[in-house]
Amino acid sequence: MARIDAHQHFWKFDPVRDAWINDDMCRIQRDFFPEDLAPVLAANGIDGTIAVQADQSEAENAFLLGLAQKNDFIKGVVGWVDFCSPGIEERLHYYRSFPKMKGFRHVLQGEKDRAYMLLPDFKRGISLLHKYGYTYDILIYPDQLEYALAFCQAFPEQAFIIDHLAKPAIRANGLATWKKDITKFKDQSHVHCKVSGIVTEADWNNWTADEIYPYLDVVVDTFGINRLLFGSDWPVCLVAAEYNQAKALIVEYFAAFTPGENELLFGGNAERFYHLQ
Repeated sequence: MARIDAHQHFWKFDPVRDAWINDDMCRIQRDFFPEDLAPVLAANGIDGTIAVQADQSEAENAFLLGLAQKNDFIKGVVGWVDFCSPGIEERLHYYRSFPKMKGFRHVLQGEKDRAYMLLPDFKRGISLLHKYGYTYDILIYPDQLEYALAFCQAFPEQAFIIDHLAKPAIRANGLATWKKDITKFKDQSHVHCKVSGIVTEADWNNWTADEIYPYLDVVVDTFGINRLLFGSDWPVCLVAAEYNQAKALIVEYFAAFTPGENELLFGGNAERFYHLQ
């Protein structure tokens, strides 16, 4: 079974377009391409990745699909489309000609309307994903979990995955509030969760496994091993940890699980969720 990193990014850095990468994140204010990641994956025993959009444009889709065409280790792409557009179905049909396009996401965490995902036009677009076999990545903050639950309940046949545990406020000791809301997904069998982006929600310079592991306890209890996918969130993780450190954090937590369970977390679940070849 292949070992899959289910969440990473590439970009040609543009300080205007990529303004979210502020000066506090100066380490990643540069280009990141497959040739930068390939040796890191090899050193960490990872066979393939899912490249996820970092810019909300169809130009981003073309960029990532182009990289995927030239680099076999990129097994799938999570892109972006305008779900509120009257022409959404035509765009979804168009991307069926690209086998490595596996799903889509919208940067819901950045929307002023925290319940943006519940807008009728947005939901109409989402309703078409299942028809075309696409997944949907849910990128939110904890304050949006209640809306995300209603959103997922509205589409019981749609394959959803929550990115980065919904970004719990680890550095602010936000366990209790986040736990109350994310545990409500326990009976939503069509909703998965990425064990990714964790170190960046803790204190970048002083995080410890002991403060992070209680959050992993919650997602294991909520989603079970069959609905969890490992992701590095490279290169964003570099603001807080090297790739091997971010991976080791997860490897050490799951060391007590069976080899079969670890195979699911580090590859099997990603292959199944994203329909990887």
